[in-house]
Amino acid sequence: MINVKSLKFNADQKLLDYVEKKVGKVEKFFDNLGDIDVTLSLLPDADNKNVRLQTRFPGEDLVIERNAKTFEEAVTDAVDAMKERIVRAKEKKFDR
Repeated sequence: MINVKSLKFNADQKLLDYVEKKVGKVEKFFDNLGDIDVTLSLLPDADNKNVRLQTRFPGEDLVIERNAKTFEEAVTDAVDAMKERIVRAKEKKFDR
């Protein structure tokens, strides 16, 4: 399940749909992932859109955080990084 939180602003439906679509792809990489928590927040600097993905992989918490000029860009970067983390974690866990 994907839980989306927006801090200090109200995310519009278009952004929420984008997050659900992109982050939903992460679940395909491993069946036993816990819920995926997505936190969207605004920062004071130029690349002020912050996205934090957090999920539970058996035996460890996976957390990825990315900043960008748009939330869509930050979500895409964070999802790509999370996919790589899951693949590495699976290899580490199952290739012993």
